[in-house]
Amino acid sequence: MNAAGRLGLYGVGVVAAFGAAYGIAAAVVPDGAVTSWTAAASSTDHSAMAMGDDETVPGVSVADGGYVLSPIEAPSEAEEQGELRFRILDADGDPLTSYETSHEKDLHLIAVRTDGTQFQHVHPTLDEATGTWSAPWEWEEAGTYRVYADFVPGSADAADAVTLTRTVDVAGDLTPSPSTAESTVSEVDGYTVTLDGDLTAGQSSELTLSVARDGEPVTTLEPYLGAFGHLVVLRDGDLAYLHVHAEGDEPEGGDTAGPDIRFAAEAPTAGRYLLYLDFQVDGQVRTAQFVVDAGQASGGSGADDAHSETGDGH
Repeated sequence: MNAAGRLGLYGVGVVAAFGAAYGIAAAVVPDGAVTSWTAAASSTDHSAMAMGDDETVPGVSVADGGYVLSPIEAPSEAEEQGELRFRILDADGDPLTSYETSHEKDLHLIAVRTDGTQFQHVHPTLDEATGTWSAPWEWEEAGTYRVYADFVPGSADAADAVTLTRTVDVAGDLTPSPSTAESTVSEVDGYTVTLDGDLTAGQSSELTLSVARDGEPVTTLEPYLGAFGHLVVLRDGDLAYLHVHAEGDEPEGGDTAGPDIRFAAEAPTAGRYLLYLDFQVDGQVRTAQFVVDAGQASGGSGADDAHSETGDGH
């Protein structure tokens, strides 16, 4: 896959939207509306959501790169089992059916509640006859969610990668989460993951995530989506979406590594960021969560052009 567009974080993004009830979407986006949306997205050159003087970050718009989210239906209440379904429409209002594989999948679906909790990363299935993506789905808790579609269109003249998003309201009793506080240690299923390194806006920063169990370093990390670690970063406040992978060569089947996973990361602006690390041991994927603050680089806010391309979801 092309390396262009790394979303402001050096490295290597899934769509979803939500209807009011579970089932197949009955509403159809009019061709005129699709044309209008995509024309508007093209005319702004991905800059509808500005991140500063020179920065833009994908993953904050329903339309981008000539593509639009279709109406999607899913369970409408927490703890209701069902299916989430959606399509990606092109500039003519037709469903996109050709995708380029990116990190072992044609499309990545990520959902998170707007308070930073309830993170999910799954891979739906495409019905090529209708262009409909679907996945079994259940919202564990009520609230407002952001759902991201991360994909690479298969057509030769398409953008290298596109990240689209919608907010989803889920009915039920809501238990608000306390405000996020900085955290560089995460406990998950007996594993302790520690984050070392500082984020600095506008420049590349090295982050090292170390995995341990019972005080001993874990050296049996397995490849997951073409790397030994998979990192999603969201900016607190607007949940701007940044998606990276570990540095180093792509592992071969049967390879193991650990305890350290390294990322070269560049935050587009100073502020608080929510980090979600997927790692795999013994065939099971677990997610460690962190909260870190990115400081402002001394001498200005310009980003290093070598690492500030937009569009590549992974």
